[in-house]
Amino acid sequence: MRALSIGATGMQAQQLNVEVISNNIANLSTTGFKRVRAEFQDMLYENMRRVGSPSSDTSTLLPSGLQVGLGVKPVATYRIYEQGTLAETDNDYDLGISGKGFFQVEMPDGTTSYTRAGSFQLDADGQIVTADGYTVLPAITVPTNATSVTISTSGVVTAEISGQTASSNLGQLQLARFVNPVGLNAIGENLLVETDSSGSPTVGDPGTDGMGTISQGYLEGSNVNVVTEITSLISAQRAYEMNSRVIKTADDMLTAVTQMV
Repeated sequence: MRALSIGATGMQAQQLNVEVISNNIANLSTTGFKRVRAEFQDMLYENMRRVGSPSSDTSTLLPSGLQVGLGVKPVATYRIYEQGTLAETDNDYDLGISGKGFFQVEMPDGTTSYTRAGSFQLDADGQIVTADGYTVLPAITVPTNATSVTISTSGVVTAEISGQTASSNLGQLQLARFVNPVGLNAIGENLLVETDSSGSPTVGDPGTDGMGTISQGYLEGSNVNVVTEITSLISAQRAYEMNSRVIKTADDMLTAVTQMV
């Protein structure tokens, strides 16, 4: 009774689907979060009569075959890099990206990770860092006597220094983009890391070579659409129930057979 195992694969697939959807909904308010979609494929088929095989001694061929599928399997979780809405915060160190690109973050082990979450702060040394204290690259230090800091759409950081009439140039923020951003590996804390599938990053100034621009005092919100996710959740729940019904029906059929013996 193949229906038992087929229905089980369907239930497992929809369980994973619900888990992906629930993670999307849980991150509805997470800065820079990108929603994820689960991808599925049908499994191997059992050929009882192969299409195109001879059906007689006169070289006639079967116009169609007899195949029975063995179920479904999850194959990928696809991150959708749709632009999130920029919300004004009036915080000088909140930076939102409009368009392609990621902020670069130096990890404690010296490697570089990437993020769309621009909720930055200053550490004890005046460096621009993430909420976890990781340095934003290129490293920029704000003097303690700075009265205000301005970050242009092209990433140029300038500050008004107490006692000086001219603005002081503190450095240039850069963004990184990837040929295949879907290939980045999420490690939590709003961070992603490079993989062989993502390719090597192309680093450049915001607003050049296809890079997005930076908006100071704004944060990019999650691109999760709660209406879409709830609709997908209901659909996954119904599919799970239908697969459980398949198993129940197959079990009833087996019971009927055993009662005939």
